[in-house]
Amino acid sequence: MSRRLHKPSERGVALLTVLLLVAVLATLAAVVLDDIRFGIRRAANAQAVGQARWYALGAEALAAGQISQLVRASDRVTLDGGWHDRPFSFPVENGLIQSRITDGAACFNLNSVVQGAGDVLSRREAGLAQFTALLGALNFAPREAEMLGAALTDWIDSDGVRESGGAEDEAYLAGSPAYRTGGTLLAEVSELRAIRGFTPAVYARLRPFVCALPTNDLSPINVNTITPDKALLITMLTQGEVGADLAQRVIAARPAGGWSASEFLQLPAIVEAGVADPSQVKATTDYFTLQTQVDYLDAEVVASGLFEVDSAGQVRLVARRWTFDE
Repeated sequence: MSRRLHKPSERGVALLTVLLLVAVLATLAAVVLDDIRFGIRRAANAQAVGQARWYALGAEALAAGQISQLVRASDRVTLDGGWHDRPFSFPVENGLIQSRITDGAACFNLNSVVQGAGDVLSRREAGLAQFTALLGALNFAPREAEMLGAALTDWIDSDGVRESGGAEDEAYLAGSPAYRTGGTLLAEVSELRAIRGFTPAVYARLRPFVCALPTNDLSPINVNTITPDKALLITMLTQGEVGADLAQRVIAARPAGGWSASEFLQLPAIVEAGVADPSQVKATTDYFTLQTQVDYLDAEVVASGLFEVDSAGQVRLVARRWTFDE
């Protein structure tokens, strides 16, 4: 039997082919291993985020209990005890929970510029006057304040009639991208950014003093939790009759233990200025906000919530966001 002798060039080609196959297989193996590692990492991250969210929900439940104790302890909610905007930290295994509770109604309720319910919402003079007074206290020009109030009213109300200086659907449909007015109560303060006239500069100046409560009632202000930097809320309550300086002096003179609503309304400065709707003045708080941040392993979860306290003192969550409130 004869044997076939391979030329050196043929043996070189065979060796090169084998080496190429080995390289291809090694590359495929590396890709598969990377996919496996990525899948394991992704699963671990998802598990960590899920656990962090459960911790955030736990902080929410704990906050509800703390708020319940706070409102039931007395007929007044004050800043005593340092609970307001105070950071609370709770170490957990492989992580940390940090939370802050604040008075969620220490602000002008943007939805109060309208009255009515459901699909029938119309301009409310008292709410609009208070909004205009707040803008004036923030040094907005009278005409600009009037136009901003009109634009906000047109955005929320259910009719298609444009307020003087406002903007209805046709103004927004002419833009790019085109869109329509909301025609309902604001769910978030950040919705202001979609309304004509509320530029980033306007929004930044106004944001610390406004909120979007899940009601269009006139702003329920607890006069015992107004901090000096929010003294303009008294200016708002009195529709501009109590100026910024006097409002700060009123807050500075607040007695230990706070006022009752009637005691506040009987203050000489308030009597002279008058409050359009005395029912807005509260000695307790109807809404609380919670800001939570959870760091667990490599995951970070942030959340914010709004709690409402009903007339029976029951605390319920009315809004939750998996982000900080802007």
